[in-house]
Amino acid sequence: MKAHTKETQASISPMGAIELLKEGNNRFLKNKEADRNLLEQVEETSKGQYPFATILSCIDSRVSSELIFDQGIGDIFSVRIAGNFVNEDILGSMEFACKLAGTKVVLVLGHTSCGAVKGACDDAKLGNLTTLISKIKPAVEATKEPTEPNKRTSANIDFVNTVAEKNVHMTIDNIKAKSPVLKEMESTGEIKIVGAMYDISTGSVTFFE
Repeated sequence: MKAHTKETQASISPMGAIELLKEGNNRFLKNKEADRNLLEQVEETSKGQYPFATILSCIDSRVSSELIFDQGIGDIFSVRIAGNFVNEDILGSMEFACKLAGTKVVLVLGHTSCGAVKGACDDAKLGNLTTLISKIKPAVEATKEPTEPNKRTSANIDFVNTVAEKNVHMTIDNIKAKSPVLKEMESTGEIKIVGAMYDISTGSVTFFE
């Protein structure tokens, strides 16, 4: 499989980009990764890069976008931060990736059993991590069920996963609210901004559509 060129990137629609990610995850699940020469792709992308997708995911070591979507060198922009939320720097990176570098989809990818989400559920305090976790706590507060305090902790994995999903939706809302550039690009059909959850126990990605 060759690296993307300006021509192949231009030929991909936003929905086509989502389909490419779904197909990649299906290959990953079947352990039938595409035949590609990564060193050859290094050579092919040495003069330029033409990724088709921008993926915001957690730093979790089990959630590498390149692996779980079976992508190669130059295929995706991968933005990683614990808890997959956005700030000005990440939004600026996404605006570069879409407006200037031509990606067709922004995917916000959460995952099950997320440690950052668990920390937010437990109101954990630890150095600079305290500030990071505060960015995820709105998703905890927006998850209304269960109401019993003892069930709204990291010990309740169903609650954790529901908060993680809520966090994805709220991150998408924040992208559209805080980036007029990306919001306009989606409104004109140049890109799609979508969310998904990765199941760390199965390797499967479920898209929100």
